[in-house]
Amino acid sequence: MVAAFFAAYRAHDVEGMVDLCAEGARLRYVPFEVWGRQRVLHGEGTVRTVGKLIWTALIDAFPDLTNTVTSLRVGAEGNVAAEVSIGGTQAKPFGGIANAGRRYELPHLFLFRVSGGELIEDIVAYWDYAAWKRQLGCLEVD
Repeated sequence: MVAAFFAAYRAHDVEGMVDLCAEGARLRYVPFEVWGRQRVLHGEGTVRTVGKLIWTALIDAFPDLTNTVTSLRVGAEGNVAAEVSIGGTQAKPFGGIANAGRRYELPHLFLFRVSGGELIEDIVAYWDYAAWKRQLGCLEVD
């Protein structure tokens, strides 16, 4: 299930990613935060709302976005840890980061909970947000 999720992500198939998740699946992109004029968007909510929005915007801003799963570890009761390298070249502004046409490549740690029905119920992701912004030429770190 988790391998299929990252295959859909590599294929830029956001609907496919979402279809692998339970109806109320939760998402937490721990370091993610985008400051707007009226509000701050945190990377926390459901897969079908916040997740879909983030993934669609990332793929739009980084059209060559890709990922490589370097490790998958399955634990008891449907828990899966995935080490994944994600990278891409920026083609549009994203989340307050101006487009400088730079590429990033960062290791990520994803923690999934998969239900007995084989659907993803929860996704938590961690990465070095400051390093991501530096690689993209944004020296201002929130």
